[in-house]
Amino acid sequence: MRFFPLILANLGRKKVRTTLTIGSFAAALFLFGLLVAIRDAFGSGIEMAGADRLVATNRVSLIQPLPVAHRERILRIPGVTAVSHASWFGGVYQDEKNFFPQFAIDLETYPQMFSEFVIPEDQMAAFRADKAGCVVGAKTAERFGWKLGDRIPIRGTIFQGQWEFNVRNIYRGSRPQDDLTQFWFRSDYLEENGPEWFRGYVGWYVMRIASPEASLEVAEAIDALFANSAWETRTQTEKALNASFIKQMGNIEFLILCIGGVVFFTLLLVTGNTMAAAVRERLSELAVLKAIGYSDLAVLWLVLGEICLMAGLGGGAGLALAKAFSQHGDPTQGMLPVFYISPEAMAAGLLLCLVAALMAGLLPALSAMRLSVIDAMRRT
Repeated sequence: MRFFPLILANLGRKKVRTTLTIGSFAAALFLFGLLVAIRDAFGSGIEMAGADRLVATNRVSLIQPLPVAHRERILRIPGVTAVSHASWFGGVYQDEKNFFPQFAIDLETYPQMFSEFVIPEDQMAAFRADKAGCVVGAKTAERFGWKLGDRIPIRGTIFQGQWEFNVRNIYRGSRPQDDLTQFWFRSDYLEENGPEWFRGYVGWYVMRIASPEASLEVAEAIDALFANSAWETRTQTEKALNASFIKQMGNIEFLILCIGGVVFFTLLLVTGNTMAAAVRERLSELAVLKAIGYSDLAVLWLVLGEICLMAGLGGGAGLALAKAFSQHGDPTQGMLPVFYISPEAMAAGLLLCLVAALMAGLLPALSAMRLSVIDAMRRT
């Protein structure tokens, strides 16, 4: 702390250079925060997936349905404690850019299958009482300004026609990373008003199992039950299914790491050059400090303290801006249902910023530490 006034005085000498250096750290950490949020958004479905849930889809394709009769047969398999189902609706609200996932669900079993979603019981009762009712995630409701009792028109694409739904329930998550963009409505409403070809079918099944350790055995048993039939299944853990969707989009994490690596390497070069110039300009002053009794180690920490202070100020500002940006929700209008920067990621970003500052300032600080008083005075 005894060096702090001296560090502030040095930073105040070249205000423009100090501001630009702090801004460089702020820009780098702002980008870091966004990259982390994007990476976590793509991986949130994997991380948040229930360890005790399996998903059975048609073996041919996810878009191919399965018979309703599969449910009772799956329930009889040892290890399966509950079975529910859902179907992809794929409607459009006002504009095709207004994307959000819409599922026709089993009224009695599907909400209980996802206990991480907080669903008020009085609103759930209203949903049960209204065949045209729907359950909406808090983020989707906030995005479109929906509130309880609103009537929502959605144009069907897979299931043609104009559909009307009443908002009876707005659910929230028990964890910050939970998906609050979904839209559920009753499967019996779809069956009654949908096309003849879909009656008696569902999109996929969700199963809760007694032991996550037995997930592989239970999945194999389900698939074996329907093997060589007209409706073969592919059963996976919820985490494996979500991971397969991510793989279809390529190696997102590698791309993000490459972008982040380039940004921090550039930051190292810029700040390293800045600190080298600052040390060269103050050779005589550093020599005076040594002449009046400052040790070599004290001069080293003085230079490193300057760069670390700038990194802390800039990095903290950049992360704060990224956090504020993420508070507004998904900037892609539906493609990233979870857009969140965790406290752990912010702490890691700040630590990475300080490490980058130390690496950038190490060579200039070592040159200042090794500075000879006589040589420095001779240069002036």
